[in-house]
Amino acid sequence: MFIQHSNVYLMTATRQNCNAASLLFFLHRVVDVFKHYFEELEEESLRDNFVVVYELLDEIMDFGYPQYTEAKILSEFIKTDAYRMEVTQRPPMAVTNAVSWRSEGINYKKNEVFLDVVESVNILVNSNGQIIRSDVVGALKMRTYLSGMPECKLGLNDRVLLEAQGRATKGKAIDLEDIKFHQCVRLARFENDRTISFIPPDGSFDLMTYRLSTQVKPLIWVEAQVEKHSRSRVEIMVKARSQFKERSTATNVEIMVPVPADASSPNVRTSMGSAAYAPENDALLWKIRSFPGGKEYMLRAEFTLPSIIDEEATQERKAPIRVKFEIPYFTVSGIQ
Repeated sequence: MFIQHSNVYLMTATRQNCNAASLLFFLHRVVDVFKHYFEELEEESLRDNFVVVYELLDEIMDFGYPQYTEAKILSEFIKTDAYRMEVTQRPPMAVTNAVSWRSEGINYKKNEVFLDVVESVNILVNSNGQIIRSDVVGALKMRTYLSGMPECKLGLNDRVLLEAQGRATKGKAIDLEDIKFHQCVRLARFENDRTISFIPPDGSFDLMTYRLSTQVKPLIWVEAQVEKHSRSRVEIMVKARSQFKERSTATNVEIMVPVPADASSPNVRTSMGSAAYAPENDALLWKIRSFPGGKEYMLRAEFTLPSIIDEEATQERKAPIRVKFEIPYFTVSGIQ
């Protein structure tokens, strides 16, 4: 079995049948370790640091059995400086402890925990305004700066838990699917009472990832009208309307509107933001730095088309309009 990362293939072989998911998971963990050491995992970085790669593989796997894949702990006894490698005489105690993802003796003057919920929404809408596909992929990202071996507990407005307790959901609960936890989470405890109990690693990590398959309406609705005049000029009008509450604001909004490949001499006007013609993408890129909720903005563009039409030219493929944006302090799922 193998996976591909950038221009590098990572492969694992086995003499007998085994759990395919565990092999793929191990390969992805190896990628995470290499990225921790080399920042970018590419062919050149492997060639320049092949000695470190051999040393890491020797610690990650012994006699064909995966042993240790926690990059932060590995970096405590396999240290690199440019192309020189430093290996301590013995690994830290965390390698053989029950809590292998956290070192002992950590001390902070001020204990702090930061928890961020990051969700990515992917929506595909057809020309009639009907939603063809929508899904939400989320992650609970934590940054912990705690002393000792702290015990942390986290509860969610999970529908399974609320129904098991006989509490009315009233639409505030959510159905989490494809949940994946960091290895620090006690899975048995979560199965019993849906409480996320764990001793966190030091620093940044993803506590949990999940997916929601519920129907989600587009947060920024975009409509476009295209008019061609006498085969020599095309006029495009785009309306963008935010469909979330006024207290939220979308940032770094990018709307990519496809235009004919032979279009030229763009004349663009916008009611908000800036727009630029990107001929390498055959598209018009409309950027809005701040898009408050309940607002509507417009873009008008006019392009010149060649007066002579190639009779052998095939019918132009209609590419979709692409919208990208970020909304701080806002989650589609309503996870709490």
